[in-house]
Amino acid sequence: MKIGVLKEQSPENRVVITPEIIKVLIGLKVSVLVEKQAGAQATISDEEFSEAGALMASRKEILADADVLLKINPFTEEELASLKENQVLFASFNPYFNTELVKTIAGKKITSFSMELVPRITRAQSMDVLSSMATIAGYKAVLDAAMHLPKFFPMFMSAAGTIKPAKVLILGAGVAGLQAIAIARKLGAVVEVFDVRSAVKEEVKSLGGKFIEVEGAREDAAAGGYAVEQTAEFKQKQAALIDEHARAAHVVICTAQIPGKQAPLLIRKETVARMRNGSVIVDLAASSGGNCELSKNGEIIRSGGVTIIGKSDYPSDMPYDASSMYGKNMLNLLKLMIDDEGNFKLSFEDEIVKGTCLTHQGEVVNERVKSVIK
Repeated sequence: MKIGVLKEQSPENRVVITPEIIKVLIGLKVSVLVEKQAGAQATISDEEFSEAGALMASRKEILADADVLLKINPFTEEELASLKENQVLFASFNPYFNTELVKTIAGKKITSFSMELVPRITRAQSMDVLSSMATIAGYKAVLDAAMHLPKFFPMFMSAAGTIKPAKVLILGAGVAGLQAIAIARKLGAVVEVFDVRSAVKEEVKSLGGKFIEVEGAREDAAAGGYAVEQTAEFKQKQAALIDEHARAAHVVICTAQIPGKQAPLLIRKETVARMRNGSVIVDLAASSGGNCELSKNGEIIRSGGVTIIGKSDYPSDMPYDASSMYGKNMLNLLKLMIDDEGNFKLSFEDEIVKGTCLTHQGEVVNERVKSVIK
């Protein structure tokens, strides 16, 4: 079996697998083709890929020869046009929002796997790219906020007097939120955290954050640990409490998202107008609508005295480690589908394989994605 690694298009800086992963794949009797300069933006040279055992090739050669193709971002229409029916694709397709792309892939009778669909079960933790990339996003979001904030994060005591610590409000205590708590606390900030899931309360407290609780939150064990849509009454209570705490904060880190839906609106423009002069909002949910009403994905804007950073691609800003983490997740998933002779083995009896598969034999096979495609 030949696995093809394609170079990501700008502005993406990551590469889907690294030389250390290629060494493992070759040990599994698999050949690996890597597009020239695929790792350049992640500071990985072609020589490093070659030394690991990869064959360097052109994009055209890889698209024509590889049995399995790997990317981080979705395949483009141009790439799809050159594929054969028996090829297998792995990428983060963002299928809930790229429904037309999903239908195109299904129509070509191509088997595809979307990394965001890896089931949230214990056995699949080593394949969970969402958690890996969220770790980076939470880390970078706090550092970015600290760079834009016109005051210190920690308390300082000096001959010039005492400087009070910054107050940080984190919306959402998933992987990104928990990482943001840890970094903000290490920098010396006072941290408050809001989440509709009561199960994360102890984790928040263990990291040194104060958990803000709104009574009446709806939870669903079948949601795989994610937040779920809330009632109108709860949203009203939630909005009032978030408004109160956001106005007292110097920094707000927004991480709340619901798979397959627009991100919940948590910071309205009226709240922004009442926030401290010089305060900073970092919205990690900007690509799915944003938790802040004024966020624009990929942009830094100012509203009154508030800086609003809409950024959903922080992992691309740390391409070396992000590529390593993504590659290890990809390798662990691929291992489930490589037999002892290095051939591709597809077994839907494995719940991880079944849950991650997006299209197969001309159909959309993932039930969650199928439910949003019209």
